[in-house]
Amino acid sequence: MSEQEDISIIMVNTEEVPGKNITKTLGVVSGSTVRAKHVGKDIFAGLKNIVGGELGAYTELLGESRDEAIQRMLQEAVGRGANAVVNVRMATSAITPGASEILAYGTAVVLE
Repeated sequence: MSEQEDISIIMVNTEEVPGKNITKTLGVVSGSTVRAKHVGKDIFAGLKNIVGGELGAYTELLGESRDEAIQRMLQEAVGRGANAVVNVRMATSAITPGASEILAYGTAVVLE
């Protein structure tokens, strides 16, 4: 993950937060990152495909990418005055061979 500070606000993949009331909807917020594969790790992953097993380097890369996309989404939400993001979703897409985008998005809200 980058050198940015972790932002900690309520984040759920549901439309509501149990026990809380949404008093204001601030709109859709998103965060993304585009990552490319490392050639050395790609060669090792190709060899691992022959014998099977988890591709740990890629698992780690995707985990870091998800975390960064989420933090960027939360940063946008806080910038709009939100104290929560509801209905959070994740998506991925291929940008070029060997590079993918991870996108986190949801609805920024103010909870009471």
